[in-house]
Amino acid sequence: MIIRVRSPGGMHRVEVGLSDALGVLLEKLAPLMKVPAADAIVLTRDAQGREILAEFEQSVVSLGLKHGDMLFANVAPSARPSEEPDTARAAPRESAMQVKQAAVDNELEKKDGLIKRKHDARMCKHGPNAMCEYCMPIEPYDSGYLEEHGIKHMSFHAYLRKILAEHKIGGDISGALPANMALPLEEPEYSVKQHCVGGHAPWPAGICSKCQPSAITLQRQPFRMVDNVEFASADVVDTLLSFWRMSRCQRLGFMYGRYSRSTDVPLGIKAEVEAIYEPRQAWEEDGVRVPVGSDELDAEMAHVDAVAARCGMEVVGMIFTDLTPAEEPSKVLYRRHADSYFLTSLECRLAAFMQVKYPNACRWARNGHFGSKFITCCVSGNQDGDIDITTWQLSNSAMAMLRADLIVPSSVPSKMCVQKPTDTRYVPEVFYRYTNEYNLPVTANAKPAFPVEYLLLTLTQGSPLSPNPAFRSTTPFAIENREHVHAVQTLGALKRHISSALDDPERLSVLLADFHLLVYLLGQGILGEAEAELACRIVKEPMEAVQLAQELMASGGWQTLVLMLNEASEGDLNAQPPSVGASTMGSDAQAAAAAAPSATAWACRHCTFENSASATSCEMCALPRD
Repeated sequence: MIIRVRSPGGMHRVEVGLSDALGVLLEKLAPLMKVPAADAIVLTRDAQGREILAEFEQSVVSLGLKHGDMLFANVAPSARPSEEPDTARAAPRESAMQVKQAAVDNELEKKDGLIKRKHDARMCKHGPNAMCEYCMPIEPYDSGYLEEHGIKHMSFHAYLRKILAEHKIGGDISGALPANMALPLEEPEYSVKQHCVGGHAPWPAGICSKCQPSAITLQRQPFRMVDNVEFASADVVDTLLSFWRMSRCQRLGFMYGRYSRSTDVPLGIKAEVEAIYEPRQAWEEDGVRVPVGSDELDAEMAHVDAVAARCGMEVVGMIFTDLTPAEEPSKVLYRRHADSYFLTSLECRLAAFMQVKYPNACRWARNGHFGSKFITCCVSGNQDGDIDITTWQLSNSAMAMLRADLIVPSSVPSKMCVQKPTDTRYVPEVFYRYTNEYNLPVTANAKPAFPVEYLLLTLTQGSPLSPNPAFRSTTPFAIENREHVHAVQTLGALKRHISSALDDPERLSVLLADFHLLVYLLGQGILGEAEAELACRIVKEPMEAVQLAQELMASGGWQTLVLMLNEASEGDLNAQPPSVGASTMGSDAQAAAAAAPSATAWACRHCTFENSASATSCEMCALPRD
């Protein structure tokens, strides 16, 4: 028969035989309650603990118990370790104290965030040294202020102040957190909780109300982790657009820069983009294919991240193009708008994946991270037919749904599909709210699909009035992974790029302030750690750039590089491994070209480079022979 037992950890169901003694029931109950021994359990007939069952040798039937009866259990005080509650409370606090937040988060925590208001001559009836409700400072999350200034999403730190105020936490929040304070932030979790104490078999064999996720109601997120994107100069995006202008194919890149304080919104954060790195990808006229999650791409991006870190930067987001020429010259089609889509469901899932990959460290969150500062930019046509940039982030709910494997892109760009439940995937009920034609709020079931707008957050973007980019070289080096548009990074290209500055430290300091050049140069393994640090300090410390260039030119690693460039033959300089980019030539054409090699050297009809007889594609531009 089944005896139900209620304990501080939840409800347990223990199966015992009619002749089993009470001690057998306690031995089966001990592991469910996670206590070391059965004699540490105090079993009673009522919740008040007035009638204790201590006849361990008697059978459950002789004690008057029958199938379905409920008992109440607790742990004897003498059996409770004195350090257990303190340890349980200290564990999340220790992890929170070890969280290394971004510098901008630490800076904003030191600000009071209050919005100062001037003396109102119409409403204020006091002197200049007094203050009233019409001129006193207001909180950064004040709804009236946000609505008046058209701020749709408050900043993350304004939202944090609002949550802390609800928890009666105020004053200076930049110091150490109290050891006994409950952390106020927690990310949504839509998967089944593991290690449930409900007394059932683990999922998928069993599930209860304690471990199953609640129903999801999608709604607009009131805050955003980043408020503005600032491109260091127009050349940053124009470099990416040059690929589309040459090939009419789309392109994707990862943006590198830093996060800093924004004055556009109270306690705001902006992402300053200094450079865009273009990873290996296959491109088409209607999109790109990037091997996200592959070992090859992870290794490539790990090197780029290391170079960016030496320059005092990090990856802040990704940017991609979606451009289609219009019939009118110098115009592009206006495809992304409220009547079609802003981001496709496939792009939303990729953005959510990248945000999960780059979580935001937060010491106020119970698991040490909350949301993500990773941003997504799309370069497309606006309503005037001009090229424009729109910037987005995905909500925390979108990240949680991706982690729980609940969403999948659909064939309709503006719709996101909800996954079907399986033996290993629990899918809770998903709803979303909208206003119908009668201006009434309606709750609809999100299965099988729902609009992607419920997952999106808008950001603003722009450029500084007085640009001062960190990568200030006006003579750009060849862009990576562009072999098929006549841009190849080789030692020959490097020699031609810096040969005029080998004896001029001032000129060299400017040429080395190029992110693409630094990534290629430090990836060759010629410069040591000290030389690599000097090269990146030229970017970080522009006032000392010339002196740093002189030190670099006198270093052993740089002398080795110069010697290699001087002694290498022109053929060695131009030699390149097989292209990692996407070829526009089909597999049949590739097979035909490989099957019929010429017996003599041949000149590329695209770039006129003289290739060897065995080459089936140009060693300079990587385009196919035929």
